[in-house]
Amino acid sequence: MRLTLKIWRQADQQSQGAMHTYEVDGISEDMSFLEMLDVLNEELNAKGEEPIAFDSDCREGICGMCGLMVNGEAHGPEVTTTCQLHMRSFTDGETITIEPWRSSAFPVLKDLCVDRSAFDRIIQQGGYISVNTGSAPEAHSIQVPKEAADRAFDVATCIGCGACVAACPNGSASLFMGAKITHLGELPQGQAERDIRVVNMVGQHDAEGFGGCTNIGECTAACPKGIPLDVISQMNKDLRTAMRHGL
Repeated sequence: MRLTLKIWRQADQQSQGAMHTYEVDGISEDMSFLEMLDVLNEELNAKGEEPIAFDSDCREGICGMCGLMVNGEAHGPEVTTTCQLHMRSFTDGETITIEPWRSSAFPVLKDLCVDRSAFDRIIQQGGYISVNTGSAPEAHSIQVPKEAADRAFDVATCIGCGACVAACPNGSASLFMGAKITHLGELPQGQAERDIRVVNMVGQHDAEGFGGCTNIGECTAACPKGIPLDVISQMNKDLRTAMRHGL
């Protein structure tokens, strides 16, 4: 395959960025999208040019590290992570536009790399259970209804990639936050801090500059793990309950 790539280049967070055009040839349809970028970077290195910076780690769709806007879509045309997107999803001679996540809360560090530490700060405000339990408890000492356990497991699959934010016209992280809040809210261990958790996490979300949710649904459509939209409803319900409790 021969492709034309229009890629966002930006030297650092303070510099002005711009789109640059590159041509790549000999791309196999069996390559992953990131492997295609590796090929381009090898060519740039051979020419003595600066390679394109992009994030990746496990390349197995697990860690959430990779994330690009591909032709205006978070992670590209398939509902998967960028590392699991393969070149068979594109056609020979196609022009592909590649950009970093679009969100003021995710500032560009260099080229296609963005700073997603805002997610870490939201988690620090309550995305955990702080009770000191000592050694691991016996598995059946706290009974969890199967429906609640299944629900908690399903929403815990969120990998924090940020596709929901990038896809949302408002730049909201409500799907990410709702998944974390619902995951812990379904479990008995998460009840003690349920009210303060949602209040603190929502407060940090707003302080980071993320937008508000208007139920458009682009977030769940782009989510590679299929986190459902109703976790946002659960988060709002928990927030209203916490406010009634005086928080």
